[in-house]
Amino acid sequence: MPPTQPAPKPGGTSRFGPDAAWRRTNFGDALGEFAGTFILIMFGVGSVAMAVAALPQSGRGEFDTASWLIIAFGWGFGVTFGVYVAGGVTGAHLNPAVTLALALRRGFAWAKVPFYVIAQLLGAFVAALILYWLYAPSIDSLERADDIVRGTPDSVGTYSIFATFPAGYYGNIFGPLFSEIVGTALLVFCIFALIDNYNQPPKSNLAPLIVGIVVVAIGLSFGANSGYAINPARDLGPRLVAWIEGWKEIAVPGDYGNINSYMWIPIVGPLIGASIAAFLYDFFIGDVLKSRGVEPDIGVEEEGVTEIETEDRASRGYVAGDDAEGRTTGRPPGRTPGGGAP
Repeated sequence: MPPTQPAPKPGGTSRFGPDAAWRRTNFGDALGEFAGTFILIMFGVGSVAMAVAALPQSGRGEFDTASWLIIAFGWGFGVTFGVYVAGGVTGAHLNPAVTLALALRRGFAWAKVPFYVIAQLLGAFVAALILYWLYAPSIDSLERADDIVRGTPDSVGTYSIFATFPAGYYGNIFGPLFSEIVGTALLVFCIFALIDNYNQPPKSNLAPLIVGIVVVAIGLSFGANSGYAINPARDLGPRLVAWIEGWKEIAVPGDYGNINSYMWIPIVGPLIGASIAAFLYDFFIGDVLKSRGVEPDIGVEEEGVTEIETEDRASRGYVAGDDAEGRTTGRPPGRTPGGGAP
């Protein structure tokens, strides 16, 4: 076993090494969000590509109702592993809706929001582009076998590998918009419970796994309505890849016949749902716990706080109870993830 190397000191002269000063700034956070969201999309969109194109065209199976289980669990595992990857750097938001909710109700710095959102979108885009290159042969094979012309209404099925669309039983925007609001609200409400030190936060670093289970449950319960984007970056990044690769108006602006110009719904719906859930959680749960004098569990890291901020507080003699309004307290050794979503 090689000898243990001393930890690099901050503010070093290296440009890209572990002592590079920029790694301790918002740009370092952006790397974490990019990587975590990249992992999320690789497993999530990858599972859809397997179910829709690769399994049928490989002769190993057909797409049927049971294939929804592949998709639901693929997204759940994607969230879990994405949170494990980025959790130590940023808390692993992986979702602009989660970032917005933490900024609204958990003291997450608004100045960091653009860095996180851009990194999430780029991570989703790059992952979807790689997945297209990986699965292009199976998608092409499916299109030839079923006489699908990419970019026409018949190509919605192959387009759906990358981004969402409304169910055919909807005739206006209200149904899918409401489904996105409700699905994202459930996600964020559960995330707030899992990272609430005043409640019963999971121990043994199990929070990422439980967040993934929440995503699976949402997919199994609400997925058919609108494809359960519940994450603006998850939909917009891969949607842009689909547009670039020839799905035309099906991807952007999202014309499906029953509802057209759809692409704004999986962006706006999750942002609305997350915002509502952030306030509802505090009203129904968070403020009730605090009013009863429940002591915070200081063995779990406060939500929305990055490694940079934590170490800075330590250097200033931070102790439990020093948090601003809207944050939980404690200075523990671990980290509870902010949570992500598909």
